[in-house]
Amino acid sequence: MVRQLRDSSGVALILTILIISLIVAVTLQFNSAMRSELHAAVNLRDGIWLGCVARSGFDYAQAVLYEDALQERPYDSLQEPWADAKALSLVAASMFEEGSIEVRIEDHSGRIQINRLVDQKGEYNERQKELVTRLLSLGPFGLEAEEAGNIIDAIKDWIDADNEVTVFGAESAYYKALERPYPCRNGPLESLEELLFVRGITRDLFFGSKGTPGISRYLSVYGDGRININTADPLVLRCLSPLLDEKMVEEMVAYRDDKEKDLSRPTWYRNVPGMSSEVSIDNIITTSSQHFEIRAEGVKGAMRKRVSGLVERKEGTLKILSWKVE
Repeated sequence: MVRQLRDSSGVALILTILIISLIVAVTLQFNSAMRSELHAAVNLRDGIWLGCVARSGFDYAQAVLYEDALQERPYDSLQEPWADAKALSLVAASMFEEGSIEVRIEDHSGRIQINRLVDQKGEYNERQKELVTRLLSLGPFGLEAEEAGNIIDAIKDWIDADNEVTVFGAESAYYKALERPYPCRNGPLESLEELLFVRGITRDLFFGSKGTPGISRYLSVYGDGRININTADPLVLRCLSPLLDEKMVEEMVAYRDDKEKDLSRPTWYRNVPGMSSEVSIDNIITTSSQHFEIRAEGVKGAMRKRVSGLVERKEGTLKILSWKVE
């Protein structure tokens, strides 16, 4: 009888230990789950807050562009408040007690407008073709003439309305035969990223790699074909004429950076020291801008939220053309 009681006591002890161990395990699991839920809730809260911060930065940038339009100034340049990313970010950040915000406005009127590669008849716009050809042949890209020509033919076929292949281009028959088939647009590009669907345009060429910029930095899908020489990147300026060399472009940039110079008329480039009298780009340049890209990014610790979009400023009004939250 005594032996049976001892055996029962041992079983009870083991059961007690097992129950306590189970309780401890469940408690630890519950604690871990609660911590995970708490972190998730905090991240969700901060994500929503950062999204609002980024949207506020985007709205602030629109206000700056609108105010700039009210100024009695017939031209746009990089000397204006909208072009000072550091000042924009500092003012925007002052509206919030915590975190930070980065705001940048870029002028798409200072880029090569790729949809103008094709005219209304579906034929090449030769002046725009020359711009794109020089872009692909210059600077960090340095494509051979044949390779650049093939890519340009493919872009034309993507944009024009017909299904006739342009020399070394590609139409729907090519794209539908791919492992992941899709149709050719046969219309103007709706976004710059759409170029990634065009034969010959790789991600490295589009986005850049190893410190080398991609072609997306110099292109836009909006505009009437004229390029604002007050805001254009030096590489885009090089594309304006085969007679413009690197030294001339450096002098152009130095000239427009001088606040004492008059940049209201596109023909100011003729006054640049060392400019060749044979350079004639009047029919493809302007000094006013209508299309701008806004990027506003809220930052808190390791978390970031970005709002970006393209806006059109025309006749004193602003219109959002595209919008993206990242």
